[in-house]
Amino acid sequence: MSKSDTPPRDTLHETFAGAQSSSDVYRPVVLVVDDQSSIADTLGEILTRNGYSCVTAYDADSAIETALLKPPEMLITDVVLPGMNGIDLAIHIRRIFPECRIILFSGQASTADLLTAANRQGHQFVLLSKPVHPTDLLARIAESLKPRKQKPVVTI
Repeated sequence: MSKSDTPPRDTLHETFAGAQSSSDVYRPVVLVVDDQSSIADTLGEILTRNGYSCVTAYDADSAIETALLKPPEMLITDVVLPGMNGIDLAIHIRRIFPECRIILFSGQASTADLLTAANRQGHQFVLLSKPVHPTDLLARIAESLKPRKQKPVVTI
C-alpha cells in the first residue's frame, strides 16, 4: 500500500482500542449510568479498553445495587434518568462512598436548575454536556482519579 493509499486515521477507533490492561494491574472501578443502554455500554467498553474496571447500569436503583456489590471510585451518570435523577443518585452514592469521584453529563439544558439546587445544598459536581468526545472524557476521568493531596499531619 502506498502512502497515498493509507486510510485516514480514525481517532474514535484509536481511543476505543486504547491500552489493554492485564488482570494483575490495578484498575479503578468506574460505574457508568445512562438510561440509553447504547450510551452506557459504549462508554463502558471505551473505559474498559482504556484500563478501567467498568460496570454499567441503566437507572438509579440498579446503579445503587451495583455500587453496593462493587464499590466505585468514580460515578459517571446522566442527569436525566427514570425515577431518581442523576444528581440525586450522585448525592446518594457520595453518602455511601464519600471518596467516590462524580462526573455528571447531560444533553438537556433543563438540568442546570437541578445542578444549581444541588450546589445550594453544598454539593459540587462536574457537569459535561452531551455529546462528550471519548478523548475528553478519558482526560477528565484521569484527572479526577489522580490521588488527592493529603493534608500534612502536624505533630506536637
